[in-house]
Amino acid sequence: MSGSKFWARGPGPRQENGESDGASILAGTLTAVDRCDRCGAQAYVRVLLPSRLELLFCAHHSQQYASALTKIAVEIHDETHRLARVAA
Repeated sequence: MSGSKFWARGPGPRQENGESDGASILAGTLTAVDRCDRCGAQAYVRVLLPSRLELLFCAHHSQQYASALTKIAVEIHDETHRLARVAA
């Protein structure tokens, strides 16, 4: 896989009326099953794109691509606060 390509998930679950709502797609908490689309580590950030595709990122890759993602994302669901901080 080329370093410049992303794998994206398809649209999230549909509501009963057939319309997809960004808030409902991003409302669920990310779990250990959700993996970063770049490296396969546990995902802590879900990004919804205008095409209704979603990308998942670990904390490292979400920081690496943050400036680009904020320009194109419809919504960003960030759960990096769940990571424990190690006291120095």
